Amino acid sequence: MHAVRDHERAVDTLRRSYAAVPAGEPVRLAKQTSNLFRPRSAPRTPGLDVSGLTGVLAVDADARTADVQGMCTYEDLVDATLPHGLMPLVVPQLRTITLGGAVTGLGIESTSFRNGLPHESVLEMDLLTGAGDLITARPEGEHAELFRAFPNSLGSLGYATRLRIELQPIRRYVALRNIRFTRLEELTDAIGEVITKGSWEGDPVDAMDGVMFSPGEAYLVLGTFTDDAAGHPSDYTGQDIYYRSLRRRTRDVLTGYDYLWRWDTDWFWCSAAFGVQHPVVRRLWPQRYRRSDFYHRLVRLEHRHQVAARIDRWRGRPARERVVQDVEIPLDGTADFLRWFAKNVGMTPVWLCPLRLREPAGPGSARTWPLYPLQPGETYVNIGFWGSVPIAEGAADGDVNREIERAVSEAGGHKSLYSDAYYDRASFDRLYGGPAWQAVKDRYDPDHRLTGLYEKAVARQ
Repeated sequence: MHAVRDHERAVDTLRRSYAAVPAGEPVRLAKQTSNLFRPRSAPRTPGLDVSGLTGVLAVDADARTADVQGMCTYEDLVDATLPHGLMPLVVPQLRTITLGGAVTGLGIESTSFRNGLPHESVLEMDLLTGAGDLITARPEGEHAELFRAFPNSLGSLGYATRLRIELQPIRRYVALRNIRFTRLEELTDAIGEVITKGSWEGDPVDAMDGVMFSPGEAYLVLGTFTDDAAGHPSDYTGQDIYYRSLRRRTRDVLTGYDYLWRWDTDWFWCSAAFGVQHPVVRRLWPQRYRRSDFYHRLVRLEHRHQVAARIDRWRGRPARERVVQDVEIPLDGTADFLRWFAKNVGMTPVWLCPLRLREPAGPGSARTWPLYPLQPGETYVNIGFWGSVPIAEGAADGDVNREIERAVSEAGGHKSLYSDAYYDRASFDRLYGGPAWQAVKDRYDPDHRLTGLYEKAVARQ
């Protein structure tokens, strides 16, 4: 009962802080952390008070569901579910991603080949709309249109205060097979086989992702949930670095907890930019700061003060363009796209994560989502690449990202909107459900108090 009363008070605080924002002023959440990679205009008013909406309200182990507040991080959510032998159907890679953020802004991980994206496990959600109303949206019923349009709306249609999600069992350990491929078509064929069979060489597959170091060296990582450690579990929170292990181990085992956060310690491989992968620096770098949110804080400081950029200019080096993206490419076009990317962008490594819309009741039961219109029955591969490239002489900042957008569209894919986007309005509306978004916007935010989706994702408002 205390949790319910505290939640009601927190929602009331949020609504009062929303009502206090003057009409015409931009609305923002007052959050301590962010996993966005696009700059935004500076806020002119205080953010919405979501300080009381950061917890897990209840876990029903028998029903395999959890009621979770919108600003609860996956780190806290996992801490609440693992003691029951349960996990969310999809746990995004970084600890401080919030459940509400993963639903309104998308998320993905190695169970997505079977479970889709985080919003596909949502049973119902309480939403504060642009009109200031608090409504409960479900897949069917009065607010089903808002339920379907909320994923990938990035806060342009409202904010989730409570979500009820499905959970799935997880065992104590995750046994891994790291399979090397020298031809990308062989890797994509292997993904297709796992999708069809649910197994690889007789081993059941509960999780699947991978890494490409080059078109001639790529790895598929297949995970099996198990209660048998088959030896001492590996630890990649200390001196060892997870992504490097793919090149030297064909088999591995992690605790379930460490598996879920295996990418967070080194922000995949991006901690190298801060020297954290150098053995001496790593020994001196406090372990509590080997986390994605701390690295992201350093990136935000660099964006604000431009220290590295000034040093590069002083040394006569070219300016650099940020290339931080996750894109979904249909499986049959993945090998060609990866070769194009290696030739024209050249960033390595890249992350590979197979994805299909979830089919909860078997083949043909997938639900579609208008603001991120993936095709039912189609297998995609999420390709993640995060870094920067030098701006060539005669080129402009953004040119490489625009080329990537064109290549993704030509391949029949989509890209997530957490980072820079350069689409014109007509292309954006075509790719991201513009008419569906507009209809829901007009109904639930008739005065357009919340910043529009295009304005957020492309215009950086």
